[in-house]
Amino acid sequence: MAKSSTKKLMKSIGMVFLCGMLAMLVLASPAADIGGQWHAEFDTQIGLQKYVFTFQTEGSKVIGKAVSEANGQKRETELKEGTLNDDSLSFVEMFSFQGNEIRIKYTGKVGADGIAFTREVGDFAKEQFKATRVASASPASSPANNASSGERPRGRPGGFGGPIVLGPDDKPAFDDPPAGIDKRREDIPHGKLEMIEYESKTVGTKRKMNVYTPPGYSTDKKYPVIYLLHGIGGDETEWERFAHPDIVMDNLLADGKAVPMIVVMPNGRAQKDDRPGPNPMATAPAFATFERDLLDDVIPAIESRYSVQADREHRALAGLSMGGGQSLNFGLAHLDTFAWVGGFSSAPNTKPPEQLVPDPTAATRQLKLLWLSCGNKDGLIRISQGVHAYLKEKQVPHVWHVDGNGHDPTHWKNNLWLFAQRIFK
Repeated sequence: MAKSSTKKLMKSIGMVFLCGMLAMLVLASPAADIGGQWHAEFDTQIGLQKYVFTFQTEGSKVIGKAVSEANGQKRETELKEGTLNDDSLSFVEMFSFQGNEIRIKYTGKVGADGIAFTREVGDFAKEQFKATRVASASPASSPANNASSGERPRGRPGGFGGPIVLGPDDKPAFDDPPAGIDKRREDIPHGKLEMIEYESKTVGTKRKMNVYTPPGYSTDKKYPVIYLLHGIGGDETEWERFAHPDIVMDNLLADGKAVPMIVVMPNGRAQKDDRPGPNPMATAPAFATFERDLLDDVIPAIESRYSVQADREHRALAGLSMGGGQSLNFGLAHLDTFAWVGGFSSAPNTKPPEQLVPDPTAATRQLKLLWLSCGNKDGLIRISQGVHAYLKEKQVPHVWHVDGNGHDPTHWKNNLWLFAQRIFK
């Protein structure tokens, strides 16, 4: 009996030892081999992206670089925060946009035929694609350095965004403004620029906005209002830093080219911490939330504090980049509130055209002016091109103005100057 019990005990010990050894072998199994170069091409909201990733592993740590191409224009960045656990890979690519460092996060699953990636630009955009190993590690033969790879129209390099392919409609509707439109002139009357606070029920805190009142502002008169919205990396001061709307308006008024109006520059990032922070793209959802803040809090605050004409014919909404997308999204969705709408180099947050203008007949009837603009060196131009093409097809009157600039302050300043002369008239 004792001998039988001893055998059973030894057998149990052996099984435990064997299981333990198997577990150790599993735990000690090497992570996937990802060393070398990997190629990927994928479409995004703003064009075709071509990448070559170079990976090196040090245990579970991954280092390397990403070389990206948009129609011949290349950018190289070092990868950060790289980790590899078994077949799960993650890392971050940093991208400089409008003076801000944008985090692009990659998470991937290594398989027999490639790495299946999810690419997230904050909450701003998300793409899924597959990277495949490059047979030759020679940089000269890698796809990102092969100018002839792909069969897409080459167009012009687009920098941020994607390839630029211009059509016959993509031309200036107006001449460029003269030099000095944002230079202060001492021999003319000047308006007042002030930073004010308002209570935002939408966000649940006090928020700030920059407000310009024209020279000679008086409560004895009612004024129209234009609401100017900033870009993804900006705040309530961005328009002033990029374009000096107060000076632009002073000069237009002195030259008799615009009607006296109030200019409101709110913060379009509707969250309690409304600073851009190190990763402005991560705040993208707050730009959508701003629709309610604008309608329910900003406009009522302005109309209770200033002497304004509180009807749709005397409200305009315009913005740059992300703010251009907001202006089209919010303005065209609320034509009972705004009769004048402008998007200057609007960003990928812009809704599809058929959602922006689901009823072309109603839009045609209600809009006083719909303004679309972009520079012919702007990699985001395809967004505005798409809106223009839809409006043209549906015969919705609008301005389509393509100048010689990129995604930059010169374009935004010039289009503010042009747009401000044509509203409230």
